[in-house]
This record gives sequence, structure tokens and C-alpha cells, in this order.
Amino acid sequence: MTHHFDICIRGGGIVGHALALLLARDRLRIGLYAPQIPANSEPDVRAYALNAKSKALLESVRCWPDALHATPVMDMQVKGDDGGTVNFSATELVVPALTWIVDVPTLEAQLREAVRFQPHIEVLDAPRPATLTVVCEGKASRTREEFGVEFVATRYPQHAIAARLKCEKPHGQVARQWFTQGEILAFLPLDGAQGDTVGMVWSVRDGRTPEVLDDSEDSFCEQLEQVSENVLGKLSLISPRKAWPLQSAQASRWIGVTHGQAWALAGDAAHTVHPLAGQGLNLGLADVAELTQILHHRAYWRPVNDAKLLRQYERTRKTEVTATDAAMTALQQLFDKPGNGWQKVRNWGLLGFERLGFSKHWAARRAMGL
Repeated sequence: MTHHFDICIRGGGIVGHALALLLARDRLRIGLYAPQIPANSEPDVRAYALNAKSKALLESVRCWPDALHATPVMDMQVKGDDGGTVNFSATELVVPALTWIVDVPTLEAQLREAVRFQPHIEVLDAPRPATLTVVCEGKASRTREEFGVEFVATRYPQHAIAARLKCEKPHGQVARQWFTQGEILAFLPLDGAQGDTVGMVWSVRDGRTPEVLDDSEDSFCEQLEQVSENVLGKLSLISPRKAWPLQSAQASRWIGVTHGQAWALAGDAAHTVHPLAGQGLNLGLADVAELTQILHHRAYWRPVNDAKLLRQYERTRKTEVTATDAAMTALQQLFDKPGNGWQKVRNWGLLGFERLGFSKHWAARRAMGL
């Protein structure tokens, strides 16, 4: 195959593979540097909530998982710490689902398989020169550092702890979230419409992280049962517990030229947000959609590293990411504030939001990418 590429993608996750597959449809010569995952690595417990826009993008490259590995969420229940609740329903909104909870290892395997059969993509064992380099290496990107880009991060006083749970009762295709004393617990339905397994993401205060991780399985599940009000009955841990610090971060520049090499950032290499609304991967795939559309519709005489095109990508995506990040940070800070006064304010707000049908529906459809 050719040794010169139109685009070299650095990063072998969902964003990098999806970008490669979409760009290859325009017969661009794509190099994909995707470091291999060690065979002895622990099982991946992550599950992502993907909206309708992300679903359509992955379907367009024939990589949407089957019904067992992409569970449609028909209802969503959000509970505050003093009686405030907000409920969303796919039936009310007249949509097939509010979101889909996708098993990460399954999706990644499908994307890797699709890349194998795409003749315009060459999987590389090291980065290669290209007209444009797109960095999709995640929040700890080394290439971003090599290009001298500052990654401006603000730490939340929380760690996210993820695991998978077997439930006594079926999840009923309901995603559930509880805000309690500055912490956020989410149950995401897995294993299809009739499943009784959930992906758990628990944002706990930094000081509590070691004790939650080191707690016995029985005690850990008892805590979860208490916080979740026993809505799914007895819970059993069926995976390791994984933890990572939470932050809001954004690269100071998303595009540029370094040592004559034009580059752009996408996905977590460009931005991270709090996971409380499950928008992280949706934002990354929206980066993919925007960049591929701009390159697809460019004038025939413009190269893929054209500065005007890349500035358009950066400007458009920064606007959406900044707005989403501001909303997530505001919610996190609101529910992090101690005291009965703040507790009453935020739960009054939840109850008021629940009654405002138009605003609630608008916010739901925006989150769904509609």
C-alpha cells in the first residue's frame, strides 16, 4: 500500500475507528495508528449512553451492535436528595428510545473488524507522515503534548467508580440516576430489553473513593441498594470496580501546524466533561461527524489540511462543547453544595423543571441529538 497518507489518525478507540471508516468512504488514503490492547488486560466494564445522532453515524458504517448489546432506554428517572424528581419518557416524546446503552467492548470489536475490510485504511504499527494528522488518543494524549497544546483541566472533587451489577429485578429499559449528598449514582440498563444487568457509574467524593473501592462486595452492594432505594432489589457485583478522577477539560487549540505538520484534535483529546448526562462519547462522535462533513463538502481544490476548513471545524465544535460543559459543571456544583437551603433550592428546581413540559421536552431532545 501507499506510504503517503491523506490523513493519519492517532488513536484506536471508538472515535478514531469511526473517523477512519467515514473518511475512507471518500476514498481518502487513511493511516490508523491503533496501539494493541494487552491480551492480559482486565475486562472493560464501561457502557456508553449514545444518542440518536451517534446511532445514525455508527449505523452508516454498519457498526451498530445488536439488540443484546445496544439496549434502548424507554424511560429515565432522576431523583434529587429531598424529594425532587424528573422523569423522561420515549413514548411522551414520540421517539424510538431516549438513548441506547452500548457495551463498549462489543462496539470496539465491530469497528476493528470493519476497518480490516476497508481497502482505503492501513492499520499502522507507528505514526506516519500525512497531509493531516487527527489526534484521537484520549485525555492523556501524548501527541497533543508533543504538539505543544495546553490541556486546561479543572478537577471535580469526585472520582467515578464503574462496575456491572446483576439485579434481582429486570431493569425494564429504565435508566436511573440519584443525586445524594454531593454524589451521583447512575444505573444504565444492559443486556437487552429483558435484561437484569446494569452498568453502574457512581461519582463519589474524593475522600470516600479508597473506602468504596476497598469495601467488601457485600457491603458495597448494600450501599448501592440503600442509595438506589432498592428499586431493583438485591444487587450482585459481576465485574471489577474501576475508578478514575473526574474533570472538565478542553484543549487550548484544536487545530494547528507544528513543525510543518497540520493537525486537529477530536474526542477526549480535545475535551472532557462530567459524565452525569452521559454526553462524553456523543460529543466525540459529533466531532467525527463535523470533521468528515467539512472535508466531504470541501471544494475540489482545497486540501484536507486547508486552514479555513480546520478553523470551521474548531469553531463549530468548541461552541457546542463549551455550552455542554458549562451546563454539566453548573449541575455538578449545584448538587455539590451542602446545607438544607441548597437542598431545598435544587429540589424545588427539579420539581419545577418536571412541570415545565416544553422546556423538559426541549432539553431531552437536545440531549438525544435531535
